[in-house]
Amino acid sequence: MEQLVYLIPLFPLVSFIIIALFGKNLSKSITTFLAPGSILASFVVALLIFGAQLSNNHAVTVSLLSWFHVGNFNAEFSFLVDSLSIIFTLVITGVGFLIHVYSTGYMHDEKDYNRYFSYLNLFVFFMLLLVLGDNFLLMFVGWEGVGLCSYLLIGFWFRNINYSNAANKAFIMNRIGDLGFLLGIILTFGVFGSINYNEVFTQIGTIVVDGKLITWITLLLFIGAMGKSAQIPLYTWLPDAMAGPTPVSALIHAATMVTAGIYMVARCGVLFSMSEFTMHLISIIGISTALLAASIALFQNDIKKVLAYSTVSQLGLIFCALGVGAFSAGVFHVVTHAFFKALLFLGAGSVIHGMSGDQDIRNMGGLKSKMPVTYITFFIATIAISGIPPFAGFFSKDQMLAEIFVHNKVLFVLAVAVSLMTAFYMFRLLFLTFFGEFRGNDIQKNHVHESPKSMTVPLMILAVLSVLGGFIGFPHELGHTLGIHHWLDAFLATSVKMKATEMTLNTELILMAITIILILVMIVLARTIFLSNKSVPKSDDEAMPLWKEVIYYKYYIDEIYEAIIVKPLNRISGLLYHYIERSGIDAMVNGIGASVVNWSQLLRLTQTGGLGFYVGAMVVSIIVLIILMFVKI
Repeated sequence: MEQLVYLIPLFPLVSFIIIALFGKNLSKSITTFLAPGSILASFVVALLIFGAQLSNNHAVTVSLLSWFHVGNFNAEFSFLVDSLSIIFTLVITGVGFLIHVYSTGYMHDEKDYNRYFSYLNLFVFFMLLLVLGDNFLLMFVGWEGVGLCSYLLIGFWFRNINYSNAANKAFIMNRIGDLGFLLGIILTFGVFGSINYNEVFTQIGTIVVDGKLITWITLLLFIGAMGKSAQIPLYTWLPDAMAGPTPVSALIHAATMVTAGIYMVARCGVLFSMSEFTMHLISIIGISTALLAASIALFQNDIKKVLAYSTVSQLGLIFCALGVGAFSAGVFHVVTHAFFKALLFLGAGSVIHGMSGDQDIRNMGGLKSKMPVTYITFFIATIAISGIPPFAGFFSKDQMLAEIFVHNKVLFVLAVAVSLMTAFYMFRLLFLTFFGEFRGNDIQKNHVHESPKSMTVPLMILAVLSVLGGFIGFPHELGHTLGIHHWLDAFLATSVKMKATEMTLNTELILMAITIILILVMIVLARTIFLSNKSVPKSDDEAMPLWKEVIYYKYYIDEIYEAIIVKPLNRISGLLYHYIERSGIDAMVNGIGASVVNWSQLLRLTQTGGLGFYVGAMVVSIIVLIILMFVKI
């Protein structure tokens, strides 16, 4: 069954080719069937392979062709099916299919409907290539491919200059990270003589490698992860990516692109585990990003911006877990996060659809009676991301917190703080959007309605997954080992893993109880402020305390980047353009051209048309040649 793995990326690729080539002649109904259908077909194949893997969990490499061979460098176009890749494949195709179905309703009136779905299918193809490839080069192709597609999708409405700028920002910031990733791959080949995962990882322990080289390799690879998964300092592109259609936000922020960095670190866990410095750095950057983004989300008023910063925060929490060696716990949270974060974004899209495109939560309120399905599903996702049992987010977040606690108590306290802020800003968002009185205008009030079934059915399916998804892993206090840990054991056998058994049962129960109580306190606090006291965020024009203003404007980090990076580079570029490009290179090239013209004008004066002049010139020339001959002799 594993031999059919090539069909998984093939289906969306074929769909992309058909829609891209014949899009102008394809009706919407054909695209509506073809685009989601190809993703569903990939999901079915992935599910069949997963079923085969359940009975015999072992890694299988399926080689399609020899890509190229230069000297001792060999690159195969082959796929790796193991416990890690199949989990990511199921999430990408499963959640991706639901987002495709949702898009058929959300984008139904879009003029460039076919172009949108061609981009979406190409995006899924490259993401599948990234997680299924069995070597770093194939991963890099998928890595660059999703970067390109994110640029196309974020800037889908490119006629709006702000959206185009957001797409440019995402593309450029990702290129910074990608350079580090590429250098890491090159250094990996230089040290291990291969880019194949198995050949690289099996050499660890059998050959002696300079620890500094391993540190440099892992640092460079992590720089790539910082770009793709939006970690400090390369995170500012992701909130701006909200410029794209809302289903794109769900696809990028939930199941695909932003998880690429996490997948890469988990895939190379055995390599990262060899560098204690890099692991510490990953934890520090992860928890710093989580705290920064969570604090910003507390005061945002754009419904999608709140969710965007929530994504950055959750990714930071996952990287913190990866940094302490909790690879399986991190992957577990990637899965549950895909369910409830996709649901939150699609729910936000449903709200925006009902609000005639308005995204400001200050203009909402009282929507639960007008949009009951959207409200209930959004409520479920809010509970799940807050980490309340028995919803999906509780199980995965609890496991991460437990393993972080074993490793570092300070990181644990900070991670709990992130969880508390998450509960507060998510319930703030829920209360301001769905409770109280409607605060929009009369036109919006008359327009608000529940979304069509093409949008609400995916919401309901994701809501079920957000409730039940956590049961693929049970906490240790229930007397069970994590199911997902068992599934990943074969892959993680050589990786350094934290042992949750180092924590006693009573300690884990106490920590869990304290965390849940504190989360409930945050929910009550949010309810008191935004429901009982009916507090509504002020408009941007009204004065606010300095500390709140700093956080509301995202610590002015974009402005700082503009001042210390963008403007100096623009000035340097201007100087280089003026003095090197214009006064140097252009002047030299133009000078050569002008001199040719001037000499030509001078020489043309010799063309008098008089026969005597030509005969005289010929005689003089012959005399000069004869003289030169004798001088040479």
